[in-house]
Amino acid sequence: MIIKICTGSSCHLNGSYDVIQEFKSLLKKYDVEDLIELKASFCFNECINGVNVKCETGSMMNEEMPNMTLCDDGFLLHHATKENAEELFAKQIYPLLNLKKNA
Repeated sequence: MIIKICTGSSCHLNGSYDVIQEFKSLLKKYDVEDLIELKASFCFNECINGVNVKCETGSMMNEEMPNMTLCDDGFLLHHATKENAEELFAKQIYPLLNLKKNA
């Protein structure tokens, strides 16, 4: 899976650098650094909804959730902040990895 965080002008002003740093920490915390590639990216044309995080899952999602826009190869999460990054990751990204939890 590839996660791209917008660093365009609007998202940059809304804290995309902090979101990137938080996602780096989350990948370590959840031990998924080898499963998820984190990248910075320029505008996703959703500036009013920034900071935007694009999750490229390789396939279309079946169900749209709040603060999300579906796209051909995954989905966009909107209004990401340093404060809500873990909630977005834990509820909307991590489950897509289909990892089995140790007992």
